[in-house]
Amino acid sequence: MRIENQIRARLTGAFAPERLEVVNESHRHKGHAGDDGSGESHFRVVIAAPAFAGMSRIERHRAVHAALGPAVVGRIHALALDISG
Repeated sequence: MRIENQIRARLTGAFAPERLEVVNESHRHKGHAGDDGSGESHFRVVIAAPAFAGMSRIERHRAVHAALGPAVVGRIHALALDISG
């Protein structure tokens, strides 16, 4: 399964988001550090879910990383997050 699909599935399962965008930005980093040639090295996630209400920015980021788990996070170079509750 492609990493983009894994990100989408894990975040949907963990947070039932009202809004979820998973954007593969790897093409913008071709030849730069962290580009492993897979085309799946750099991602941007925009997510909004009631589950994030009352959490600090750091708590939200930690929750997303925990939901993705080391199997996903360990396979990508960069993950930009825009999280709202």
